[in-house]
Amino acid sequence: MKKFRELALACSAIAALIGTSLKVQATSKRLITLDDMSALHQVSEPQISSDGAWIAYTVKSTDIKNDSVNNHIYLTSWDGSRTLKLTNSKDSESSPRFSPDGKYLTFLSSRQSDSEDNQIWLLNLADGEAKKISDFPGGVSDFVWSPDGKQLAVIADDPPPETHNEQKTAQPIVIDRFQFQEDGVGYLGKSREHLYLFDLATHKADILTPGEFNEYLPSWSPDGKKIAFVSKRGADFDRHNNWDVYTIQAQPGAKVHQITTNEVPDCDPSWGSRPVWSPNGKLIAYLQGGPEKLIEYAVYHLAVIPSEGGTPRLLTAKLDRNVVKPRFTSDGKSILFLLEDDGNVHLAKVPVAGGKIERLLGGRRNISAFDLAGDDRIALLSSMPQQPSEVFTLKGSELRSISHQNQELLAQLLLGTTEEISFKSKDGTEIHGFLVKPPNFQPGKKYPTLLQLHGGPVGQYTNQFMYDWQLFAAKGYVVVAVNPRGSSGRGEAFSKAIYADWGNKDVQDVLAAVDYVEAQGIADPSRLGIGGWSYGGMLTNYTIAQDTRFKAAVSGASISNILAGYGTDEYIYDYEQELGVPWKNLNTWLRVSFPFLHADRIVTPTLFLGGDRDVSVPLHNSEQMYEALKSLGVDTQLIIYPEQSHDISKPSYLRDRLQRYLNWYSKHGL
Repeated sequence: MKKFRELALACSAIAALIGTSLKVQATSKRLITLDDMSALHQVSEPQISSDGAWIAYTVKSTDIKNDSVNNHIYLTSWDGSRTLKLTNSKDSESSPRFSPDGKYLTFLSSRQSDSEDNQIWLLNLADGEAKKISDFPGGVSDFVWSPDGKQLAVIADDPPPETHNEQKTAQPIVIDRFQFQEDGVGYLGKSREHLYLFDLATHKADILTPGEFNEYLPSWSPDGKKIAFVSKRGADFDRHNNWDVYTIQAQPGAKVHQITTNEVPDCDPSWGSRPVWSPNGKLIAYLQGGPEKLIEYAVYHLAVIPSEGGTPRLLTAKLDRNVVKPRFTSDGKSILFLLEDDGNVHLAKVPVAGGKIERLLGGRRNISAFDLAGDDRIALLSSMPQQPSEVFTLKGSELRSISHQNQELLAQLLLGTTEEISFKSKDGTEIHGFLVKPPNFQPGKKYPTLLQLHGGPVGQYTNQFMYDWQLFAAKGYVVVAVNPRGSSGRGEAFSKAIYADWGNKDVQDVLAAVDYVEAQGIADPSRLGIGGWSYGGMLTNYTIAQDTRFKAAVSGASISNILAGYGTDEYIYDYEQELGVPWKNLNTWLRVSFPFLHADRIVTPTLFLGGDRDVSVPLHNSEQMYEALKSLGVDTQLIIYPEQSHDISKPSYLRDRLQRYLNWYSKHGL
């Protein structure tokens, strides 16, 4: 008994010392600041060599002096013992791809180019000197190695129209397409993206798919004789979204063979998932969308189809969740994929013959990408609430971190805790979201609270590191981030609940989140803020037009007069599918435009922001709401970011935006 008592006393002493040490560590840490925004590194694009020995990935960092970002390629061994920075030019690199034998690495870069068009560069991993090997006049957007390592399947744009230096006046822009503009691109003309066959020995490029259509997401058959790709065809391809999978023999002049024939989107390029061949070449796995009428609200499933065409089989028909990025295992018996599910994205597996879906890596995390070696070793990109995305390796059940780009910074920071929350909406529907508490949170104390709304509307907040949430928490705010109806991750019915009815049920859901944190004694009802970007900004406008409880609002890249969007942004197809045309369904258009048409109900001081080159939600939409509130005498301000599209990209503007959020909330008593 005495020995046990002495052991207990010793353990107590050790525990006290550990506790004291932890307190010292906690007090020595600091709060996250705006300066840390430029210190964070964004890791992406993990690629594993065929033998599983090496993993390549990209790391994006901020160049404060030049107000730009640099994206460079790193290489880490499977065991994590060696890490090399492969590129270090003043230009960025992306899309690292190993040759089948692992001796070379190709990537895209605009180095040595007078334009911003990317070309293909080849790096011999033995001597480490990269060389530009392609010269496509329109630039390269995608490429994949052939199985024998002798060719590349390349997606390249048509060359730009010829211009004459002596011309002082720009030529008129002629528009004759239904879909005539795209964010980040501008006006769309007759230029198309085509599939080419690129020979690595001669650097000769042969076009495989000339014509009037765009091709995307190439994928080689295992024998190297065919290439699968995705295209949207028809008399007027702007007026439908019926993407299909096609194949073509890997030789100039070959005929295109259509594989999928359902009148639904198959492998819509916006899902970022190639069609992939089974190891024996008999099957192609791809993503099959839902009815075109449901546009983004429809759940897309994993399907397999004979590689010569035929009847597809849905492997996830009963799942009612979006899946992306399918990959066959080396034995061809299973398919790995990413599974979006209720605030998380997991790595899952399903038998090709059909059957139970197995989650290989679950938990509170967001897996955004993965790659598979020949022996089924996996490299993946994962983030968690207090961990920015990093590269991990997975073999069996052994998960190991191999990139540590943010480890030194995180060791200095005292972060807020992120909790999952669940509550009932006005009509009894269960809604889920996240609650971020400030560092050193004190139970029983009521905090100023910010309601954060995501874009889409089809999308979801997930269990991942969110710098802006952590910054707000460090400033003493409780952050409430909600996945209201309209969000993905909870099934098709949940997503389409707001179809042609924006600002109704989703407003009820986000207000219920505020009611919940108030009832928990966490939120100070007299100090509430609200904000979001894109549809998050729209939902902000819908909410403050119906509820006056918020002290301040931030509405980024939003629209409230939906009629003003028809024909002036890139969503003409979506508008007509969901809302119909205004001259036939005017009441629907007026109903979803109520924040502008009833702007006199808004009393919340509102900050509007946007880029002057935004084609997704053009600036004039924010200008209208700004003018309406200005006319009504409501405190408002409009911030315009020059030469920025829908997603603000310049580092100084990103910092400025967050500083303005904080200043606006502070100005209005939050």
